[in-house]
Amino acid sequence: MLLFDAHLDLSLNAINFNRDLNRSISEIREVEAGMTDIMCRGGSTVNFTELRRAEIGVCVATQLAHCKAGDTVVGAWRSPEIAWSITQAQLVWYRTMEEAGQMKQIVDRDGLNRHVELWKNGGSDDAPIGYILSLEGADSLITLDYLDRAYEYGLRALGPAHFGVGRYSPGTFSEGRLTSEGVELVKKMSELGMILDATHLTDEAFWHALEIFDGPVWASHNNCRALVNHQRQFSDEQFKALIERGAVIGSVFDAWMLYPPGWVRGETVREESGVTIATVVDHVDHLCQLAGNARHCGIGSDLDGGFGTQQCPQDLDTIADLQKLPEIFASRGYSAEDIEGLFHGNWLRFLNEAWS
Repeated sequence: MLLFDAHLDLSLNAINFNRDLNRSISEIREVEAGMTDIMCRGGSTVNFTELRRAEIGVCVATQLAHCKAGDTVVGAWRSPEIAWSITQAQLVWYRTMEEAGQMKQIVDRDGLNRHVELWKNGGSDDAPIGYILSLEGADSLITLDYLDRAYEYGLRALGPAHFGVGRYSPGTFSEGRLTSEGVELVKKMSELGMILDATHLTDEAFWHALEIFDGPVWASHNNCRALVNHQRQFSDEQFKALIERGAVIGSVFDAWMLYPPGWVRGETVREESGVTIATVVDHVDHLCQLAGNARHCGIGSDLDGGFGTQQCPQDLDTIADLQKLPEIFASRGYSAEDIEGLFHGNWLRFLNEAWS
């Protein structure tokens, strides 16, 4: 079944992690064996072959570059100008993959629907993977004029925050509302018709942003605080607000967001954790109960987001294993129509409405 994955950090893997996604998974893992610079070395789950095996015909693909003190998995660039330059290298990689026939950028409703039809008619064999460009964390925007530039090259979604205190908003592991620059950013996004990604916003910034922003909003990769109590997850109150706004929420496969005792990076052993792909479905179930239907849920796997098999559900080897989900959903009583919505229909409906 066609799968829409609402969060993949493909260019981060290529530019920051120096991974060739044209190679096989076994080759990528072999090249990285023994490397310790980032936690995910040797455990890659994503390349172009596995994306096609997963039938991911459309994804939301990110640009990402922090601008803050301290080391982070995505690089602690020392100025907005350097961070912007990193995002531009990431953009060039996407363009290069388009020239190679691996990817195809999607920027509007007509392009989206044409691409979906291509994939539904057997495109998984050789059709390019469609991608909608999103910026995860706004640190790299030197001024708001750079948002106009980014929109011109196809940026269609933006999450103001990522980890820590950002230039436009605090994010995961921090507190506070949008900065004054963040307020102006969100207003300008609304003017441009961009999608606000609420993922990684602090509780205070979440409510602040929804108060200001009157355009389409989604949470590309979020799980439920009611099941795993951490600030990175959203509360039921936050999810209800998103549902009222017509949002779709992408459930994420990072095991530290699925393990209630508290996952310790580099210490918790996935084979002993009990976290499986079905654990993700527990979070989908919870969201569907809040909504009263299955129309506001989808997948935002984040399976290449700086963690590897070491921090994945224990029954997941590569992203292709997402195709185990329909059977699990069906066993929980989801109808064929519900499963199609969860796999791609809900995201496609959202975008057709947002881009109308």
